[in-house]
Amino acid sequence: MSSPEVVIHADPTVLAAAAAARLVTKVVDAQSARGWASVVLTGGRTGTAVLEHLNASPARDAIDWQRIDLYWGDERFLPAGDPERNETQARAALLDHIRLAPERVHVIEPSDGRFGDDPDAAALDYSELLASNARPEDHASVPTFDVCLLGVGEEGHTASVFPESPAVYETDRTVVAVRNCPKPPPTRVSLTLSAIRRSAEVWLMTTGAAKAAAVAMALGGAGEVQVPAAGAVGQRRTLWLLDRAAAAKVPDRFAAPIA
Repeated sequence: MSSPEVVIHADPTVLAAAAAARLVTKVVDAQSARGWASVVLTGGRTGTAVLEHLNASPARDAIDWQRIDLYWGDERFLPAGDPERNETQARAALLDHIRLAPERVHVIEPSDGRFGDDPDAAALDYSELLASNARPEDHASVPTFDVCLLGVGEEGHTASVFPESPAVYETDRTVVAVRNCPKPPPTRVSLTLSAIRRSAEVWLMTTGAAKAAAVAMALGGAGEVQVPAAGAVGQRRTLWLLDRAAAAKVPDRFAAPIA
């Protein structure tokens, strides 16, 4: 597993634009090397802003969108098309504006989907999808994602893995239903930390002073049960992309110039 690296940006807008440019480079490199790429998307303000910047970038079409697999790290278990669903936000920000291969856009079933209002069935289905897309060289029941994009909550959650929750203790399953979330909506479906750790690179992106304490704890050695974001680690790289406010309490050893 990799050690965390920190990049500090001046403000949320610069962070989102820089992350979008970084993502283009990573995807193009992966496609050049082996013909395809895989990315795990995240929701929230920063995750959506990254996709908006990517859509507006002239470099957007450097990516061959027919040769990319898109997954989600978590999803709000709501009806299809609900504005709070991460999928809905991603489609509005980017996916509806590009020519994708529909079979390579791997959404988590909504609450009015094939399994009805059963998040456990939706989670099992997504875990089976991940397993079916894993290759022998992945040596796991999850594909080795090129990049897993994640946000970080004020209390240190990432994806929908919250502190002290059953999901943070899960080591066998790759996808779980999450109930009674401390922030709405209360029911979600999420990759577990063990699945996230199958990513080649994990990028944790967060902004704002309200996140500074959680960021500092994660980078300062807190355990993943207390701060789940601390357990989101990539195989080859773990990158924390922060704005100045979120980085205010970062330990000195991670001090970095503002990009």
